[in-house]
Amino acid sequence: MKFLLPMRALRLLVLGLFALGLSELPATAAAATAKVRVLLVLGGHGFHKEPFWALFDGCPDSTYEIVEHPDVHAMFKPDKARSYDVMVFYDMWDDITAEAKADLVQCLKAGKGLVVLHHAYCSYRNWSEYTEIVGGRFEFVEWTDRAGKHPATSYKHNVDFTVRVTDPLHPVTRGMSDFKIHDETYRNGRVNPGVTPLLTTEEPTSTPTLGWTHRYGQAKVVTLLLGHDTKAYENVNFRRFLHQAIHWVATP
Repeated sequence: MKFLLPMRALRLLVLGLFALGLSELPATAAAATAKVRVLLVLGGHGFHKEPFWALFDGCPDSTYEIVEHPDVHAMFKPDKARSYDVMVFYDMWDDITAEAKADLVQCLKAGKGLVVLHHAYCSYRNWSEYTEIVGGRFEFVEWTDRAGKHPATSYKHNVDFTVRVTDPLHPVTRGMSDFKIHDETYRNGRVNPGVTPLLTTEEPTSTPTLGWTHRYGQAKVVTLLLGHDTKAYENVNFRRFLHQAIHWVATP
């Protein structure tokens, strides 16, 4: 025996099921389509502004807010930190109070993602914990680790070299392969043991590890030594690495 629903009842049933399906969307579809909110931290070092802005303008699934020193540290306060998902450091700054240090550490330990780009590797030379946050540092004087003594870190402009992708399956380097770039290099830079290398090079004027990731508290951190000027910004591989790094560190 067949059971037939009246047409009106059938329509109501279909609409009810459709509405039930929509009720599940905010936790799934909304999360998948929400744009990543980037806090772009600047100050203390010059750069080619318009092509640098284009790096972020060309990323349709993120938005960005610019903050420059000396106004940066106020953005590490808990009430301000709620306004962004990821910090991108492209500054080169030394002055930081004990209060600002504590705020930044707390921000990261709570899980706020961080991308450290090029000369931000050189910041806060007198704050040892910054080395742990970044996973290394530009050393302005001779330094020592388990391997012995090393000269101070040096730099060289306008170098053409090859970059090796160590793990093309990692979310930050997915879809990438070895590439060439024209950029500034840092030689004898500190890279902490325990970080996960993502990009390396055999270029003698450069630190062998160019890009890496690690954890600081609950935060995912990605550090990239590339990114001095327009020629780097316009490199499609540099852009891909940066965009994928931002989105990866934004995920819990």
